[in-house]
Amino acid sequence: MRVLVIEDHPMLGRALVHGLTVEGFAVDLATDGEEGLYKAGETAYDAIVLDIMLPRLNGYDVCRRLRAAEDWTPVLMLTAKDGEYDEADGLDIGADDYLTKPFSYVVLTARLHALIRRGHSPRPAILRVGDLLLDPGGRTCVRAETPVELTTREFSLLEYLVRHHGRVVSKQEILTHVWAEHFDLDPNVVEVYIGYLRRKIDAPFGVRSIETVRGAGYRLMASGG
Repeated sequence: MRVLVIEDHPMLGRALVHGLTVEGFAVDLATDGEEGLYKAGETAYDAIVLDIMLPRLNGYDVCRRLRAAEDWTPVLMLTAKDGEYDEADGLDIGADDYLTKPFSYVVLTARLHALIRRGHSPRPAILRVGDLLLDPGGRTCVRAETPVELTTREFSLLEYLVRHHGRVVSKQEILTHVWAEHFDLDPNVVEVYIGYLRRKIDAPFGVRSIETVRGAGYRLMASGG
């Protein structure tokens, strides 16, 4: 299994190459973002270990450009200690996993094996259903090339529907994933917010993409009648 390590710290870079080689990986090293992006484009890797703080091109931009080029090689990002925003941002732009420094090589190799088993399936940073585009990283929504302003809760609900488009999701399922911190909420709050979304992403465009499936829940489709 061939792995690309993109890490600018000389000691850590050498340690990663040595540690992963001992574990049976074939390892290439790049010491800045531009070199890493170039090597990723020239060689088919099974996984990429990507630091965030890199010279010339940071890890976010490397990952973003890989996904924009439809390169779905699994990416494991290395983040600073307590860098929870680093982790969230990395996952939003298309990274598959993250590991906080300092880390155990046992955990690193286990994570890499898990990512490689998962394979190179598409994981776009921009979510698309028909002419509806959602960017979780930038928190933006566009329908038919027209920006749509959404509140934080509306965006979270729409993101959940988009990630499960074509499938019926129940009110309780939506409550659990979108309003997780409010367990005593009236389930009808979902219906209210579905109404808000319909008025913003459907009605102005003459479509009915959010369907009500009586007795079951809601389903987002690419287009409606």
